[in-house]
Amino acid sequence: MQFYYDDKMPLRILDEGVFWKQQENEHTVVLREIAPNLEAPFVEALKAWEQAFAQTHGMFVRYVEAVVRSGNQVSDDLVRQIKELVTFSMQQSEQFIQLLNQMGESSAPYRNNPFATTVLNHIRRESDYFIGITKALFSKGII
Repeated sequence: MQFYYDDKMPLRILDEGVFWKQQENEHTVVLREIAPNLEAPFVEALKAWEQAFAQTHGMFVRYVEAVVRSGNQVSDDLVRQIKELVTFSMQQSEQFIQLLNQMGESSAPYRNNPFATTVLNHIRRESDYFIGITKALFSKGII
């Protein structure tokens, strides 16, 4: 992600959140479909994550709408709320990666299927990429 959006930056950050939470939501389905004999606790955990990502995605969409309505005169309070959402979203991705790590280590359908493992690792890297973007934005003081 480029860092030269200036006054559009709150909107750009929110667009990233919209995109990545939709991706993570879809990844929960892919992970279930690629391993049809996945253990029930992992299936249930992925279904719960699917719902959680859908809710977070909806929150990002609502904030995009709020920023657009503000005419780019984003209040300090709205900026604070966006920071809180982005922080929450990053932590959510970190927790999702913990589940992916656990699945990779202890789920037979993943341990015994190199293709499924490759997909799982790809999904882990994508969530990690979102975390990296978020940390970079915070470290540069952009959000």
